[in-house]
Amino acid sequence: MFDTKVAVIVRADLAVWQKLNVAAFLATGVAAAAPDAIGEPYVDRSGRVYGRMLGQPMLVFAADRDGLQSAHREALARGLSVIPYVAAMFSTGHDAANRAVFASEDPEDLDLVGLALRGAKKAVDKATKGLALHG
Repeated sequence: MFDTKVAVIVRADLAVWQKLNVAAFLATGVAAAAPDAIGEPYVDRSGRVYGRMLGQPMLVFAADRDGLQSAHREALARGLSVIPYVAAMFSTGHDAANRAVFASEDPEDLDLVGLALRGAKKAVDKATKGLALHG
């Protein structure tokens, strides 16, 4: 049905509010990176029009920092669309500050707390191999 796959990976040791926040932000990143994957608006029986959503499922995985870094390396090597979220972003208050703290990170040792991936099914499967679905 879909030739692509979407995976959101969230660090397992975060507080619940942080997990939800990270997952929500990463989902918006997937939508922004793949506007062609957005479905049509939802319309109820009365004709009221609602917003659009991604037209395919997202799998949400849990990982530790090492698992996130491994998935990140695999995703980059396989040319996947990658949306990162690092721990320092919790201490900022706006998008420009998020980009600034991300740019200051060591690209070979990102303090990842979340990662979204989109691309060919097999490539996403390779990048998420060994990770458990979030429970």
